[in-house]
Amino acid sequence: MAERPEDLNLPNAVITRIIKEALPDGVNVSKEARRAISQAASVFVLYATSCANNFAMKAKRKTLNAGDVLAAMEEMEFERFLEPLREALEVYKKGQKGKKEVSEQKRKDKEKKNDAENKGQEEEEEDERMEDEPEEEEVEN
Repeated sequence: MAERPEDLNLPNAVITRIIKEALPDGVNVSKEARRAISQAASVFVLYATSCANNFAMKAKRKTLNAGDVLAAMEEMEFERFLEPLREALEVYKKGQKGKKEVSEQKRKDKEKKNDAENKGQEEEEEDERMEDEPEEEEVEN
């Protein structure tokens, strides 16, 4: 757990960026308003996490999952956020799947390259061995 209450606040840079993205250009937000929004967001995240944790505990799990968060939103009566959250989760899963596929392809390409290099080295070593071995003279009987 956090040692100080301030440790539970979201980073100011993140809050500022979210506020700027949500408001039209030319709208200014005072420092006090940004601080209030930051604290409210932190309280919301802690409350949602606590509710989601209750669902995980009921299922005898220590790890929260997306289903727990969605159930918590419904319990907290934030049903209007459920569909956007599901959509964001799908986008996230697709992005992770794409990253995994790219990573797997890179790994396969690297293995192919290493195999080709190893095969080339083996052929060079075989050629060197053949050059180093004395040729057997044919003996006529």
